[in-house]
Amino acid sequence: MIYLKSENEIALMRESAQLVSRTLAEVAKHIEPGVTTQKLDQIAEEYIKKNDAIAAFKGYGHKSNPFPGTLCISVNEAVVHGIPGNYQLQEGDIVSIDCGVNKKGYFGDSAYTFIVGEVSDEVTKLLRTTMESLYAGIGQAVHGNKIGDISYAVQSVCEAEGYGVVRDLVGHGLGRSLHENPSIPNFGKRGRGERLRSGMTLAIEPMINLGTWKVKTLKDGWTIVTADGSFSAHYEHDIVVRDGEAEILSTFEYIEEITKIGIYNLATNG
Repeated sequence: MIYLKSENEIALMRESAQLVSRTLAEVAKHIEPGVTTQKLDQIAEEYIKKNDAIAAFKGYGHKSNPFPGTLCISVNEAVVHGIPGNYQLQEGDIVSIDCGVNKKGYFGDSAYTFIVGEVSDEVTKLLRTTMESLYAGIGQAVHGNKIGDISYAVQSVCEAEGYGVVRDLVGHGLGRSLHENPSIPNFGKRGRGERLRSGMTLAIEPMINLGTWKVKTLKDGWTIVTADGSFSAHYEHDIVVRDGEAEILSTFEYIEEITKIGIYNLATNG
């Protein structure tokens, strides 16, 4: 079942998405060599609580192995669902941070891949292309299109550069639940899948690898890494399907105010 949202519901989702965006920016202030991923998680947890919301990821999953962190923090070859811990970020790392909140009963969910210090041109290009693919996908999220149009747009941008588009993980609907129907793959064929309708709220999130698209799950039951150990990038926005042009509820602007790195000047490393 896919639930179309009213304008009142969309306003509440926008509030949650904006809080996630501000939380990621708060974390961005502290990303530097030597900081532990646990410290970043603590910063996010305190910020979310201060803003009268609930961390959506903490305790998520099966009761036998619930996710222990506020953030999913995935470094280098980790694609998604990395568990915060004692790892200290190092010069040359990239770190994908995924954050979700529940505020007033509605969810926001966004992710951003950060550069730690200086990285190679090869890695910079991966990040820039992944972000460009996100916006290409969002450009297809309009009333009357199909989910496959989003998927094809993401895949086309990334595979044109020779990158691996992860098949095992997908974007999703969201609203009163963190994960709702429909699923939004990052690969597919134009004109296929569910028809998009105004009022659908989606989390579009390309997960793109420098090497193979194949992934594996570590023994912790959560962390998903590239099968070949290559770096992986992850960006995610919450959007509303509209007639003519999608509305983006989350934003990277707060992050870019901190990092001084935007999509078109990413190659400069700030």
